[in-house]
Amino acid sequence: MAIFLRGFFPAPANTFGAAKARASAAPAEPAGGLASNRTGLPSPLFGRVVIMLVDALREDFVFGPKGKQFMPHTQQLVERGSSHSFIAKAWAPTVTMPRIKAMMTGKIPGFIDIIMNLNSPTLLEDNLIWQAKAAGKRTVFYGDDTWIRMFPDQFIEHDGTTSFFVSDYTEVDENVTRHLDKVLERNDWDLLILHYLGLDHIGHLAGPNSHLIGPKLSEMDNIIQKIHTGLVFKDGEAPLPNLLILCGDHGMSDTGSHGGSSSHEVNTPLVFISPAFRKKKSFESEYVEQTDLTSTLALGFGLPIPRNNLGHLIPSVFEERSLREQLRYLHLNGYQLSLLIQESIPAFEKDAGYKLFQIAQKSHGSWIKLYLEGNTSETLANLGKKVLRQYLDAVKFMSSSLSKIVAQYDLYSMIVGTIIVVEVIFLLVVCTPEALGSTAEFEVPVFSPFYSLLFYLLCLMFAAVHVVVCTSTSTSCYFCSLSWLLVAVVVVLISALQCVLFSTLWKCFANGKPQQKSCAVDCSSWSELNLVLLLGSIGHTVSLASSSFIEEEHQTWFFLVNTLLLVFFQDTCRKYFAVSDPKGKATKWNPEDIDCNEQQTAIHGLFETSDLDPKDDKSKSYTRSDRNFEKLLVLSSPWVILVFCRLLRSLNQTGIKYAEKPDIGHWLTSSNHRIELSTLTAISLLLIFVLVQKKGSFVSKAALALGLVGIYCYRAAVGNVVFPWKLDKQYVSKGIIEARFVYVFILGILFTGVKDLLKSGVVSSDTVTNSRGLWEIYNGLVLLAALLLRPHNLPVLLFILLVQMILTRFIWRILDYDAAQITIIYYWFGQASFYFQGNSNSIATVDISAGFVGFEDYVKLPAIFLTIFGTYIGPLLWAVHLTCYMSSERSRYSSASVGHSCYCFILLRAIPAAVYIILITSLRYHLFIWSVFSPKLLYEGMHTLVTAAACIMFTAMDQKRMFKTLS
Repeated sequence: MAIFLRGFFPAPANTFGAAKARASAAPAEPAGGLASNRTGLPSPLFGRVVIMLVDALREDFVFGPKGKQFMPHTQQLVERGSSHSFIAKAWAPTVTMPRIKAMMTGKIPGFIDIIMNLNSPTLLEDNLIWQAKAAGKRTVFYGDDTWIRMFPDQFIEHDGTTSFFVSDYTEVDENVTRHLDKVLERNDWDLLILHYLGLDHIGHLAGPNSHLIGPKLSEMDNIIQKIHTGLVFKDGEAPLPNLLILCGDHGMSDTGSHGGSSSHEVNTPLVFISPAFRKKKSFESEYVEQTDLTSTLALGFGLPIPRNNLGHLIPSVFEERSLREQLRYLHLNGYQLSLLIQESIPAFEKDAGYKLFQIAQKSHGSWIKLYLEGNTSETLANLGKKVLRQYLDAVKFMSSSLSKIVAQYDLYSMIVGTIIVVEVIFLLVVCTPEALGSTAEFEVPVFSPFYSLLFYLLCLMFAAVHVVVCTSTSTSCYFCSLSWLLVAVVVVLISALQCVLFSTLWKCFANGKPQQKSCAVDCSSWSELNLVLLLGSIGHTVSLASSSFIEEEHQTWFFLVNTLLLVFFQDTCRKYFAVSDPKGKATKWNPEDIDCNEQQTAIHGLFETSDLDPKDDKSKSYTRSDRNFEKLLVLSSPWVILVFCRLLRSLNQTGIKYAEKPDIGHWLTSSNHRIELSTLTAISLLLIFVLVQKKGSFVSKAALALGLVGIYCYRAAVGNVVFPWKLDKQYVSKGIIEARFVYVFILGILFTGVKDLLKSGVVSSDTVTNSRGLWEIYNGLVLLAALLLRPHNLPVLLFILLVQMILTRFIWRILDYDAAQITIIYYWFGQASFYFQGNSNSIATVDISAGFVGFEDYVKLPAIFLTIFGTYIGPLLWAVHLTCYMSSERSRYSSASVGHSCYCFILLRAIPAAVYIILITSLRYHLFIWSVFSPKLLYEGMHTLVTAAACIMFTAMDQKRMFKTLS
């Protein structure tokens, strides 16, 4: 799958690489055969430029109600000042590094840049920063250190701040502002770039409706006023007017994150403030592309347009210039885009924008000829306006054409990855009857393929195909760039998998021996549950072909879980109220069902055990009223869970269609309801302790209680909830100490669990100790989940624990479900819990603040682990609980139950992933490929990795196989 992902997300194509535009290469002004005195770049419009980039600055934070309330000076400049206001659209993925790259190069970054965002490499492509330095401009930078990594040795002075430490939203901005007073007084710079991170960090911590947003916007407004005042004061000393640009790299979703393509994430403000513009009489704004800033700023600053630029000039910025100058600017922009068109499109002569540019260039030459001849008639003005419109249409068409081909797929690598994935899936499906048998073991002929002629023929064929493809292709291919040793390994792997698959199929169909009957799936006739599980799994897989179903995938899982609960209710009713056969027909005995009957013996009654003697006095004390009460509990359990599901659906609106509608989570996180959120947090933490502490030792119970108290203190320290007591005014905490306090108890509980597991596996084969160790690990992970989840999401964790308790104490004790069925049910609840958290298939819902809990600085590996765990809390806790349950119920299920669960988990994850790989290959030119299908592919890849980790835990916890290995 990694090979496929590398092929699907290649480095962006259609680029000049590290080649730079040169001022000397600027085309001459078309003069219709006459000699023109304008052969180079036009003179700059602005003397000094200040770019103030506020991370995650949404368009409505400046132009909406919050802007009017908290940014009065900026509003005055936008509505009545010498300024031009725009709403700049940022392309997905809306994360910082790709957006900086887009603004400085004018190029739309590849989607894979969202991964590169964690470790921004040096930008080698032509960009504004390099052009400014080459032209002798002096650049100063303060703010996000991503710029320093992308543009090393380009700034005469810089001071970087860590962009990934989201817990800090004050010092990270103060470290930028502290330089302003001195740098505005100096004259030794031409370009000043300020990147403020505090607003983005507040969004990640508390969301756009937090009470912290208003003060931060007011702080930004004061900084804008300070810069504007300083530039106005210096305008009298400079020959050219100065320019202040206020912009955002991306917006902020309603949950406070970003990365997706919702309107709040892609729409950012872009404000040009300069005395070179006329004062406005009213507020006006228009939509532009974020990449349009590159060409506009380059020509306004007297620089060549970067060679890979896809944007076009913003006409209103140059409307104060003469018509000849406006035409010259558009001609330079069109010429640069036409060169890129020639390099990128084989049949560029047929491109509508390119053809229109050639027409406009000829008309421009005619206009220049009339102008130089001294013609002052109305014909000259009309022709000039016509040429202006032609140029504007041409650059827009060429920009649009180039934007559609920003990257090309590495189809060869995609095909290689798909072949490997499909071969593995077919092998798993073919081996399913044996894998779900009584021993949960299947034999794969690993070494026999190496002795077959077919294997060597396949190796030769694939090697020949590789040579032909790599020597004939004119584009770069990742798989072709690998060393021959790695290629040989992949070729051998593909050939061996095919031989193994053929050998297994031959064994199944040609050997003549019946396969071992699967207890897990074939002990009884197909029931409604089996039908629902099969049709639900197939239906979900098929739905991945639709962009709407991907955007609203949570609806699919909510529907499946609700249907599952109705099946539970039907089965419990059948268990209690079904009428016995009046004819008294006996069930036909089948010797092959002995193992199945043994492993599926039901444990009826809430407090009964399998060795209960009906003649015993204690058994007789189990009265009719107790049984009626038990019956009531069991019958009401599905409906109780159904109510929980409905409440959690209202907690976090996710997906696309209803994401912006109000929900309980938004109500709780608003600044006016901190008391309610604090109460809910305290109650949730208390109930979590009650549910979890039952299966732990006294030491782990104490650690769990103290850890939960520490979690509340941590959330109070970061401002999410309120303390029930007054704090010393001198005490200032950012939650670092409190979070580390909780980590100590988490590690302690996990250490206790690992110790018990090692003791049961190495010292003595004690199933009780093994089960206790597993539950200790589960308790530690629950405590970690409570720490990482935002306070309003703690009910999701509480729901997971309550449903798990209801299923194990009531439903599983009554219904005779086997290990495979329970595994699929757990998988479905895990998927539903993933979306109950507020997650979706958009990158914007990834809560990266979880990766910085308890850390003062960005530490890569812990941040990645905590972010992944925080995102997949639901699926992971359900998988771990399944392991604990199967290990502790060995008396009820067969010894192969853990193996059955592991195999089912692999199939449930692998089959949709394989199908989605094939679907996305066929849909790679779909309109929503980058906004919908590509983020889902990243989620599929990460989910597969998380599932693989869970299956490794399944295997490691399977005592039977562990003993075999040790022996």
